[in-house]
Order: sequence, then structure tokens, then C-alpha cells
Amino acid sequence: MLKKERHDFIMRQINLHNRVLTSDLVQLLNVSEDTIRRDLQELVDQGRLFKVHGGALSKSYHSSFDDSTVYARDSKIVIAKKATSLIKDGMVVLTGGGTTILEFVKQLPENLEATFFTLSPLVAVELAKYNNIEVILIGGLFSKTSQITYGGHVIGQLSDIKVDLCLMGTSAIHPEEGLTDTDWEINQLKKAMLAASKKSAVLCISEKLDISLRLKVCPIESINYLITELDQNDEALAGYRVKNINIL
Repeated sequence: MLKKERHDFIMRQINLHNRVLTSDLVQLLNVSEDTIRRDLQELVDQGRLFKVHGGALSKSYHSSFDDSTVYARDSKIVIAKKATSLIKDGMVVLTGGGTTILEFVKQLPENLEATFFTLSPLVAVELAKYNNIEVILIGGLFSKTSQITYGGHVIGQLSDIKVDLCLMGTSAIHPEEGLTDTDWEINQLKKAMLAASKKSAVLCISEKLDISLRLKVCPIESINYLITELDQNDEALAGYRVKNINIL
């Protein structure tokens, strides 16, 4: 594979998942770790991503205040508007982080009265702009790669609450394999989020459909709502329509 092809592949992974691990890229591209490190450094020098220990982050994932670098932002706005239809006054909601969740927060009704628990400081900042929303940031260790809090302390706090709805993004979703991820800590965190929720919704762009990664979060039947930018009758969603899941 040529260098440009490797760079394009790396950026696609960054755009889809907001972060990449050097170890995963080594396996996916079948090249040396030194090659991947050089590739990442060149992409950093070009201003296309942020390099962190063990991998790299999307520029759009680094801040909630710069919309210009958000990948597939138009699609994420469509998803966000659909997701707001699930939110009613008086609800208690739990969110993860990520650019799609941030877009969702920005689309909430101005006078919404609700309580939001979140694991993301960036999401908490956006929620704090609403006068009638109570914001509870669940604290713990902070992941520089995922931009959310994690660890046993966070999971312990999640076990003490029961929310009406959990909204989360995903790295991958598949009709047979369910929700999957590559990060063990995030994987355990998402399981705890689902356990703390009466209902759950996954927000993801269609490019993440039909992808399966190495760590299973939950079967597809454990999710109540799947929200993409596609029309609910789109052929790409055929495999999900036969499952016990509401598609928006």
C-alpha cells in the first residue's frame, strides 16, 4: 500500500471512530509500528489530526467549539434532530460523549426542563447553556483519547442511578454482532451505561453500520432505538428492521 493510501485509510478510521490506536493500525495495514508512527506524525504536521500516546485523535473530537472540522456534520445534525424527538420535559437522561452527542445537545429545545447525567466534560459545557437543564457530570479518571470519564469509580456511580434514556455513540454496529468496540475500558463503561437505563438509543452515521470490532458491548436486541441519517426504510437498514429495535 502506498503512503497516500495508508494516510487515506488512517483518516477514514479517524473520521469514523474519532480516534485510532497505533497497535490496531499496525494489524489493519500489516506494516511496522515505526511506519505507522511516521504516518501519524506526517498527518499531525499537515494539521489533520492530534497525536496522543498510543494513537491519534480527530481534530473535531478535541473541542466542542469548532464545528468546521466535524466529520459528516450534516448527517450528524439530521441524527441529532431525530434524537431530540425522544426527549420530553421531566426526563432523566444519560449521555456518553462524541461529536454526534454534541450535535444532539445543540439541537435540544431552548426551554427543555430535564436532568442530564453525562460522562463528557465537553457535553456538560454545552448542556450548561440551557437554563432549565440540571447537569450532573459523573467524575472519575479522564480518557484523553475518548474525552470522557471512565474507570471503577464511574461505573460505581452509574450503578446507583436509573435514568429514563441513555444516548450513546458507537464505534461499530452490526445486526448479528451487535454493538462492539476496541477499547476495554470504554466497553465496560458502555455496559454500565446500558444497565443504568430503562431505554437506550444509539446515534451513529450510516458508515458505521455493518461493522464488527473485537470487543462486544451488547447484542442489537438490547438497544431500543437506532438513529441514523438514513430514511428508516432505506435498504441499508434492512438487517436491523427484523430485529427488536426501533429505527428513526
